[in-house]
Amino acid sequence: MFCENQTYINQIKKTAALKIDWKRLKDKTFFIAGASGLIGTVLIDILMFISARHNLNIKVCAIGRNKETAKARFYDYWDGNNFLFIKHDVNKPIDADVQCDYVIHAASNTHPAAYSGDPIGTIETNVTGLKNILEFAAKQNNSPSKQDNPRVMFLSSVEIYGENRGDTDKFDENYCGYINCNALRAGYPESKRLGEAMCQAYIKAKGLDIVIPRLSRVYGPSMSDGDSKAIAQFIKKAVSKEDIVLKSEGVQLYSYTYAADAASALLFILLYGKSGEAYNVSDENSEIALKDLAETLAGIAGTKVTFEIPDEAESLGYSKATKAVLDNTKLKALGWNSEYAIKIGLEQTVEILKAI
Repeated sequence: MFCENQTYINQIKKTAALKIDWKRLKDKTFFIAGASGLIGTVLIDILMFISARHNLNIKVCAIGRNKETAKARFYDYWDGNNFLFIKHDVNKPIDADVQCDYVIHAASNTHPAAYSGDPIGTIETNVTGLKNILEFAAKQNNSPSKQDNPRVMFLSSVEIYGENRGDTDKFDENYCGYINCNALRAGYPESKRLGEAMCQAYIKAKGLDIVIPRLSRVYGPSMSDGDSKAIAQFIKKAVSKEDIVLKSEGVQLYSYTYAADAASALLFILLYGKSGEAYNVSDENSEIALKDLAETLAGIAGTKVTFEIPDEAESLGYSKATKAVLDNTKLKALGWNSEYAIKIGLEQTVEILKAI
C-alpha cells in the first residue's frame, strides 16, 4: 500500500518539512468526513506522520461509509489510540460523541460518472451532508467542556466559477462565471455554491469559524478506481502502458494540483486562513491543456494518444468549461507554495501506482 512505497513516504516527509508551526496541532483532534477520498487519505497520512515525528499526540476521527475500504487504507493506524474510524453517511445527522478542534468536510462526488449517475447524491452530500457537519460543529461550540470553538473547513471547487466569460485569464476569489442551472451537470457546481453560502449563514447565525479552499482539479495515486475524470482515465492507461484515449479535441485549459500539494494547502488554510474567506488551491506550474496532458502521459508510458467519441452517459457528466485557471495569489500570501509541477506529479503518480 501507499505507506510502504518509498516515493509516497518521501512525499509525506517533504510535506512534514514545510514551514508550518506544527506545534499548534499538539493534542488536537481532527474530524474528517470523506477520509478515504483522494485528498483525505493523504491529509491523514501527513497528520499521523507529523504527530509521530514531533510527538504531537494528534488524534484523527475518520468518517466514511465503507469500513472495509477504510481499514485497508489506514491499516497502519487502525488499532492505534490516535485513530478512530466511524462508519457513517454524512447525509444523516451526526451524533458522534467526539470533541474536535478541526472539522473537515471532504466528502463529495467528484467525477463525471458520479455527477450523471448519482445526481441526487451529488447535491445531497454538498448540501445536506454539509449541513450535518455544520450542525455537529455548532454543538461543539455549545459544549461546556470546550474552551475553543472548532475550526471548520468545507472543501469547495473550481467548478463554482462556472464558464470563463472571456474577461479574465485566471479566476480570482471574486470572479463569478456562467452556469446553466437547468442542467443535470449543474448539480455539482451549484451545490458547491450553495454550500459556500450555507457556511456564511452558519458563521453569522451560529458563530462558527469556517474556511473554504476552492480546489482545482486534483490528481494523485490516491484517486479511486472508479474515478472517471479525464486525468484519472489517462493515468490508468499510462500505468497499464496503453494508448491514452482523448474524448475531445483537448483544447480545454485547466489548473491541476497534485494531491500532496492539495493536502499541504489545506493545512496552510486551516492554520493561517481567515474565517469566512475562500482560497483558490492551484499550482501555476500545472496549468495545461487536456491534449498536452494526454501527450505528457503518453510520453511517460511510451504509448500514443488516440481519439474516441464519449458515450451519452459520459457526456452528461463532463464540464462545459473550456478555460478554468485559478489565481492562487491569496493562498501563496499565507506562505504556501507547490512542490510538484504537473510532469513531476504525473511521473510519481504512475510510478507509485505501478509499484502497488
